[in-house]
Amino acid sequence: MNNLLKLFVIATVFSFYQIDAQYIVTKDTLAGTELSFALDERVNEALEKIEGNCRRSGSNTEQEPAKILVANRELTTAEICRKNPKIMGFKIQVVVVKSNEEATRISSEFRNNFRNLKVEKDASLRPNYKVLAGSYFSKQSAAEDLKNVKKLYPSAKIIPYAVFCVEAK
Repeated sequence: MNNLLKLFVIATVFSFYQIDAQYIVTKDTLAGTELSFALDERVNEALEKIEGNCRRSGSNTEQEPAKILVANRELTTAEICRKNPKIMGFKIQVVVVKSNEEATRISSEFRNNFRNLKVEKDASLRPNYKVLAGSYFSKQSAAEDLKNVKKLYPSAKIIPYAVFCVEAK
């Protein structure tokens, strides 16, 4: 009886040893990442059958999405602003100072002298501070304001800077 039990256990182990899973490598449809699965051939066939049914729709031909035709022309300012609210433009650099207090004082003085121009401080050059004015799409649009600013601040100049599209002239 003991030998019969040993023989049965050994036969069972060898029978399960012979069962092998198929190794399948597939590509992910979204990112192209390789995915590896170890599964039985019958399971793989069943999955492929299900996937094949999912791909079918009312007809065998796949419809292409409608193409949108765009005229070859320059975009208007409103169209540019709709796509990118912040774009590379220009600002007038009024002065560069060494302290925040001095930058605040010059900003308020600038606001009193030029009420139509928005002024801001930029601390990206710490410990120095830039006092910037206006927002412009091009250097030409900033030129007239620069002439007026240079009367009080001779070191003022136009610099490239990221501006909010809706504020730019």
